[in-house]
Amino acid sequence: MPKMKTKSSAKKRFKVTGTGKIKRKHAFKSHILTKKSKKRKLALTHSTLVHKADEGNIKQQLNLR
Repeated sequence: MPKMKTKSSAKKRFKVTGTGKIKRKHAFKSHILTKKSKKRKLALTHSTLVHKADEGNIKQQLNLR
């Protein structure tokens, strides 16, 4: 059976931490930034972890299962 390919879109968007959790970036930080407050933009800058409910799907796309 051939090797399973990783989804290219998932490969670009997610990183796996040392403990096995999945890191992601926040959305809504690319354009139309003038109407967003400085506090909101700063909060969107920091990365966060993927929700537990979505972890399975992303691990499947990254072939971590």
